[in-house]
Amino acid sequence: MSKKIQLYSLATPNGQKVSVALHELGLDFDTHVIDIRKGDQFTDEFKKINPNSKIPALVDPDGPGGKELALFESGAILLYLAEKTGKLLPADPAAKWETVSWLMFQMGGVGPMFGQFGHFTKYAPEKVPYAINRYTTEAKRLLGVLEARLTGRQYIMGDDYTIADIATFPWVVCLSAFYNADEALGLADFKAVQAWVNRCMERPANKALGLADFKAVQAWVDRCMERPASKAGMHVAPFPAS
Repeated sequence: MSKKIQLYSLATPNGQKVSVALHELGLDFDTHVIDIRKGDQFTDEFKKINPNSKIPALVDPDGPGGKELALFESGAILLYLAEKTGKLLPADPAAKWETVSWLMFQMGGVGPMFGQFGHFTKYAPEKVPYAINRYTTEAKRLLGVLEARLTGRQYIMGDDYTIADIATFPWVVCLSAFYNADEALGLADFKAVQAWVNRCMERPANKALGLADFKAVQAWVDRCMERPASKAGMHVAPFPAS
């Protein structure tokens, strides 16, 4: 197996988090597309890496003690990469755990609630007014929490860009680029959030990914999916040995 980190993912907001972190950290990695639309995540091969059949998942052939390590859950992967490199996570214990709190805010709030908002407003086969109202209200509330946090700050933790930012901004981008929710959520009213997203998107690693413009995200996804290795899906390289 390659000595590079192996990323098994798709360009959803959760999948983008790990790709963004790997680029920001300058780590060398191979990408294997797990097409959740085709059920790749339910194969026995992928379930050896993530028994829960969700993306993203990562295999580091040079894990702790030089041993291969398979990880799943995007928050755990971000924490691991930050600890491995000593970057994107404050060294000060208090600041570190505050960052982890905001990471968990994304994992337990922003991701699930924005995802449900998108499902019921755009993808559900039938409109369910109760669900649309519930998740619209909650999405706005969470955006309000972010707005309050980011007012007067460059990033979630102040001047430092951390895994909390990387975990969260793809989901905010998704509201506009994938869910077309600018009007439904009044995204323009969250000025500190929008300014923060722009700063995140303008970072060199993210510009290299083609994320400098909200509307470029879908084009970036399409480009990724058209790459020969991506078309080959998870079969472009072997899975780790069982």
